Amino acid sequence: MKSYEHDGVDLEDGKTRKAGGDKPTLRKIPNQALLSGLAYCVSSCSMILVNKFVLSSYNFNAGIFLMLYQLTLRKTMDTAKQVTQSGNLNEFSMVLLNNTLSLPLGLILSFAFNEIDYLYNTPLLRLPGFWMVMTLSGLLGLAISFTSMWFLHQTGATTYSLVGSLNKIPLSIAGIVLFHVPTSLQNSASILFGLVAGVVFARAKMREKS
Repeated sequence: MKSYEHDGVDLEDGKTRKAGGDKPTLRKIPNQALLSGLAYCVSSCSMILVNKFVLSSYNFNAGIFLMLYQLTLRKTMDTAKQVTQSGNLNEFSMVLLNNTLSLPLGLILSFAFNEIDYLYNTPLLRLPGFWMVMTLSGLLGLAISFTSMWFLHQTGATTYSLVGSLNKIPLSIAGIVLFHVPTSLQNSASILFGLVAGVVFARAKMREKS
């Protein structure tokens, strides 16, 4: 017996049928450019604030080792998440390649600035709280890698570079408020200049679209 359908609904049994068979359709996320930009800014600012907390609160003087630890953690997670085929440079592959190329340079700098002896003698590496904060910083570094590649894919190099500069504005304000950094005319002028640059760029983009 032939069944009749209307707008994807089987009039005989009342069941809804999907177009194109039983394969589920993936819903596209709207405003991916805006969402990726916000994710990139949040992860970038959060990582810098966490690093500031590590270097100031714990009096930690091995910044290159901190960078190496973050890169190692990010590389480990990138390797675990890598599901791409050989030769395809998508977001996962580019993040993995970037972190891999950064590790040898970090090792050279650690030996050049004599941070190995400092790490051997410092008691901070035996504090669980210190390792928790460093691990959080590494996870935020991983988030920066993926969100920056996602944001660059959704927009363009010019927008990516400008947003990367503008996200330092709320970071500067947060540094003044949280860490009681003394303000000066130069600091205020740089923040104001960044805000003006963002407004001018936004107006130029709106005119370009119109």
